[in-house]
Amino acid sequence: MGLIKDIYNKAFYEKLAASLEKALPNFHSKKFMNAILSDAFLMMEWKERVQHTTKVLHSFMPNNFAESAKLIEPIVGQLRADGFGDQGLVFMFLPDYIATYGLDDYTNSVEALEFLTQFISAEFAVRPFLIKYGDQMMGEMLRMSTHENHHVRRFASEGSRPRLPWGAAIPTLKKDPTLILPILENLKNDPSEYVRRSVANNLNDITKDNPAVVIEIAKNWKGLGKETDAIIKHACRSLLKSGHPEILSFYGLDANHLSVIDFNIETPKINIGGVVEFSFVIKNQDKIERYIRLEYTLYYLKNNGGLAGKVFKISERAYPAGAEVKVKRRQSFKLITTRKFYPGHHKLAIMVNGMEKAIGDFELLA
Repeated sequence: MGLIKDIYNKAFYEKLAASLEKALPNFHSKKFMNAILSDAFLMMEWKERVQHTTKVLHSFMPNNFAESAKLIEPIVGQLRADGFGDQGLVFMFLPDYIATYGLDDYTNSVEALEFLTQFISAEFAVRPFLIKYGDQMMGEMLRMSTHENHHVRRFASEGSRPRLPWGAAIPTLKKDPTLILPILENLKNDPSEYVRRSVANNLNDITKDNPAVVIEIAKNWKGLGKETDAIIKHACRSLLKSGHPEILSFYGLDANHLSVIDFNIETPKINIGGVVEFSFVIKNQDKIERYIRLEYTLYYLKNNGGLAGKVFKISERAYPAGAEVKVKRRQSFKLITTRKFYPGHHKLAIMVNGMEKAIGDFELLA
């Protein structure tokens, strides 16, 4: 599997240039290719290549953004005619163009984003507009939540997430998500799972700063339908992971009469790159069947000597009265780019319905 940045390569740009030459007046393929494949290009990471493509494209577009915006539709039309499919990640430079050069032209930018998100998702590009235009832009997002195209409806939800991963956070929406709620209300029964999943992700964002808001929504939406029940369950995943008492109670996930026995970390010492193995028995001591959410928290050693917990799900299912079930799991310490491992003592805890029931430690060796 190649690196994501390598979707931007000579073959792609040659095909892109052929399309742009048909769509843009005064476009020169050779000049475009020379500008794109600069000496610095090979050293650029993915996001840098997106921005680089945006900048080079701009050199062939009118300086006046209103005139540039009018060219977005013929560009997309030509790309489609030349066999480029919709929602290709490689075209992220198009919404980035709007965010970079259209921020001071609200009307034309909103129109361009609404059109463009039907070709390539534009939730990252709308973030600067939400920050600059606030309530006005949220009004547009509310309007788009009733759009006939499911990509636009998803854009209304995904673009207005308070904490969109890899995107700029929206401080006003983190503080007060009130303006998001009518959008999500419009979309809670959307026929597209693609849209409904975005609703759940938006609500999960809101739980990070305003958990009570989402718990109230969960109470109001519960039982409206299996799709809506799925939305609120996915929306509350962070609250469930953190063992939030009210949401655990909402789902009937208390830990009374449930116990963990014979907990054993079978590999008390492992090397970086190795695997920690552990086992335990979950026991339902109740007289009735119990629904149990099993997780484990791995407390990673930090550089400052403290511990930082990360929760991993094991299972979620019903256990008959009196059941005793042995569970075995393993957790890799293979080197990855998103986490740095530090040698020393780590801890591992077993969570039953959000409550820590057993804990042990193991040593990570250099």
